[in-house]
Amino acid sequence: MKPVVYFSAAGFSILLSIYLFFFGTTANHESAAIFVGLWAPTIIGLGIYKTLLGILDEMCCAHKRIESRQTKEIGH
Repeated sequence: MKPVVYFSAAGFSILLSIYLFFFGTTANHESAAIFVGLWAPTIIGLGIYKTLLGILDEMCCAHKRIESRQTKEIGH
């Protein structure tokens, strides 16, 4: 997924938290709002983690290409 999806989901979590806090009707709506608000940093963290895994994958592929070129040059 693209980073904009993670940031959008985090923003939605924050907006939902604000809505629950001010307009909730249950007895524990404030606790539920805080719980939902805590989703935002988790979602952003998952987005960052996925981005870092993508960077690592690109680095590994580049490293393998460099090694294969060096092996071909040494072999000739």
